[in-house]
Amino acid sequence: MQDDLSGLRALLEVAEKRSFTAAAATLRVTPSAISQTIRALEERVGVRLLQRTTRSVGLTEAGARFIARLTPAMAGIQDAFESLSTLRDRPAGLLRLSIPRLAYQLVLAPRLPAFLATYPEISLDLHIDDAFSDIVKDGFDAGIRIGEMVEREMIAVRLGEDFRAAVVGSPGYFAAHGKPKHPRDLHAHDCINYRRRSAGVVYRWEFTEAAKDFEIAVDGRVLVNDGDVLIDAALDGLGLAYVMESRVREHLAAKRLVRVLDTFCVPFPGFFLYYPSRAQLAPKLQALVSFYKFAPRRRGATAPLPTKKRRTS
Repeated sequence: MQDDLSGLRALLEVAEKRSFTAAAATLRVTPSAISQTIRALEERVGVRLLQRTTRSVGLTEAGARFIARLTPAMAGIQDAFESLSTLRDRPAGLLRLSIPRLAYQLVLAPRLPAFLATYPEISLDLHIDDAFSDIVKDGFDAGIRIGEMVEREMIAVRLGEDFRAAVVGSPGYFAAHGKPKHPRDLHAHDCINYRRRSAGVVYRWEFTEAAKDFEIAVDGRVLVNDGDVLIDAALDGLGLAYVMESRVREHLAAKRLVRVLDTFCVPFPGFFLYYPSRAQLAPKLQALVSFYKFAPRRRGATAPLPTKKRRTS
């Protein structure tokens, strides 16, 4: 294919200039190289395309017909390369992103109108899915996940502060059942379980004590597979819920929910935007990275990805 393209370019130049020497000068090769390239092309197609004499060069009938079809085709190829150049030089085109629902709500959505206004030539295809996606295999430009879930070979860019989990319940629930002092006390409480849609398994609550992580499989009469419903159930006094602190901050401030076991819920890395390689990063993706990249307010806020793997999506 590469030889054919070289032969076609050489043929077009000779046909236009009617000279091997002039075509060679344009393509920055020797006249003999041009002659050999076209002769090899003629041998591959099995048809003589040029008439050659010591004084002139002309097209055969087959050559003239071939050139008539070839010229617009090569122009189309040139246009295709120029379209790539356009996308290389400015933020434009379709960005396909794999994002969990919580990342869309907390990270992407609040600034999305401003991003689209800043880059009017970028379009977004958002795949909202709590399941971990192979962005290379599935054809995504990038993904967003909690830092501990991003594969080590990916380039990861922090998008926000660390997260903390929170165990919460309504004031009415605690008035009737008391408050747990330690995670093991949860076995005596009605807890609202959460089944992850992607994995289909019931989530085990994660805690840390004396720098050691452990999990608790809680019991309760209510099982949900939606984070918003989980919070609503806690507000209705149906039991205790294990949620991200950021999702219930307003309810805590308004005292509609009360937090317990705070000391056992330590911070962990928040959301990161990740993609496969730094090489030839498309301007559309570079624009997204620059726009959403987290600017830390303290030294050390952009620590590298940890090795611990939480199961929180």
